[in-house]
Amino acid sequence: MAKALGIGGVFFKSADPKKLREWYAQHLGFAIESYGAVKFKPDTVPAGGCTVWNPFDQNTEYFAPSTKEFMLNLIVDDVAAALEQVRAGGATVIGEVADYPYGCFGHFVDPEGNKIELWQPKG
Repeated sequence: MAKALGIGGVFFKSADPKKLREWYAQHLGFAIESYGAVKFKPDTVPAGGCTVWNPFDQNTEYFAPSTKEFMLNLIVDDVAAALEQVRAGGATVIGEVADYPYGCFGHFVDPEGNKIELWQPKG
């Protein structure tokens, strides 16, 4: 049987893709390729990091306050600093940083209303 080996990309619609790309480049250091995408290479993922695939119940409140049917999780090297950067860029930071044995998590809503989870893995 053939097997899936990882997430090859995250694709979603945007009201203003160029503006949203620029926002993420400015506030989270996204390196935008000439065709508009960002490549996160395996060698840049910190020890303990991985890609998670997890369907949630359709009635979950975990994505709130966003009304979107998805939530992105981004691995970061410093969750507290990243949250301050996005806050400075106009994002709404949601709640406090949560600390677990497998990493620290923080949440924000970007300029288009997408809830984003930031994860700083513990190596």
